[in-house]
Amino acid sequence: MSQSDHAADRAAAPVYDFLYGDEDVRVCKDIPESECEHQPRNFVMSALALSLTKSGDRLMDPKITLAWMFSVLGVPAGFVGLLAPIRESLALLPQLFIARWIRERPVRKLFWSAGSLGQALALAGMATSAVTLQGATAGIAILALLAAFALSRSVCSVAHKDVVGKTVSKTRRGAVSGYASSVSGLAAGGIGIVLVVMGEAQPGGAFFAAMLGLAALLWVLAAGAYAVISESPGSTEGGRNAFAEAIAQISILKADAPFRRFVVARAGFLATALATPFYVAIAQARTGADLAGLGGFLFASAAASALGGAVWGRLADWSSKTVMIAAGLVAALAAAIILVPLQSGLALADRPELYIAAVFVLSLAHQGVRKGRSTYVVDLGTEETRAAYTAVSNTTIGVSLLAAGAATGLIYQVFGEAIVWVLGLSALLASALSLRLKEVSG
Repeated sequence: MSQSDHAADRAAAPVYDFLYGDEDVRVCKDIPESECEHQPRNFVMSALALSLTKSGDRLMDPKITLAWMFSVLGVPAGFVGLLAPIRESLALLPQLFIARWIRERPVRKLFWSAGSLGQALALAGMATSAVTLQGATAGIAILALLAAFALSRSVCSVAHKDVVGKTVSKTRRGAVSGYASSVSGLAAGGIGIVLVVMGEAQPGGAFFAAMLGLAALLWVLAAGAYAVISESPGSTEGGRNAFAEAIAQISILKADAPFRRFVVARAGFLATALATPFYVAIAQARTGADLAGLGGFLFASAAASALGGAVWGRLADWSSKTVMIAAGLVAALAAAIILVPLQSGLALADRPELYIAAVFVLSLAHQGVRKGRSTYVVDLGTEETRAAYTAVSNTTIGVSLLAAGAATGLIYQVFGEAIVWVLGLSALLASALSLRLKEVSG
């Protein structure tokens, strides 16, 4: 079928031409010849699908939205510590097991669509839980559904890497996620502003059910958009069992000192991934649960994500080690922003703006950690060691994140606001450990 014979091709062509103007809009590098004529369609549908899911991510953000919802539903405080680990680890670790199986299938786009529908179903279940359950029962149900959401996401992550590699030209792939991030950032910022304007209204279970239901709808639409991508059957050879490779290569943690130091430092930086739900929960307990506060957190997170990429990316190319050190110090600063008023008994400790500012600073730090460590491990490795470094570090950190989440949740349950000290000191320790890292940039 030629490009002009398919409605999706005809609809996508003007959008693609608008984005790339007078450039070679039919550029076709490193993809099958049969997909060249479908380049506009594949680019636009990929970007649309990712824009929808990334916007949904902002709506259901476990670190903010689900943490806020837990407080409203009366979920025990310790459960908050499991939100980020379940979402992150269970989206990462299963990839080690399923990647080879998915890559043995010649067409993989429907795996992405199925994973997207799985995430939609999990969100629909969370929405139902928000209006029917309370307390520990609600917490257990939502955490279980979040686990299902993360497992479905792992399928999407594996499938997308292969699909985009076969359907979007090498010189356009970065723009797919770039445009999606921009759209989702604008959407999150807009939602945050609307909630701030709504002011002192107190959100209940029905409000969160509506937010999660809207997010589920976005994932359903994304599944449809991704299914429209034109994907030719690809190679089914060469898939490796990443988990077996990680286990086989685990000895490099002992034998390779520079890599071991990196993994230890990266484990310390888990504080930046874990802290936001605790800061949100403390803010809600001290300042109330009105929509303005929730909107402020959503806006701050979106603004930090937009700013963080620009700030840290260029610095990481200069020195990824320095980026990690600086990001840890910024995360410690976020903890200090909260700790100083708390320990001094200042009235500021009961103002939502304090915690929104801390989450903004923390989100900037987390962006830096992610950019720094991803750049560092690539620069540290060689063509022969890079795959093993990635498999071993992801496995180690995935397991560590679950353990750290359980531990910090218990600390918060028992000691309350003292968790801020633990998280701030962990970030400082991670920066100190990073000082010992080998310089690999430049």
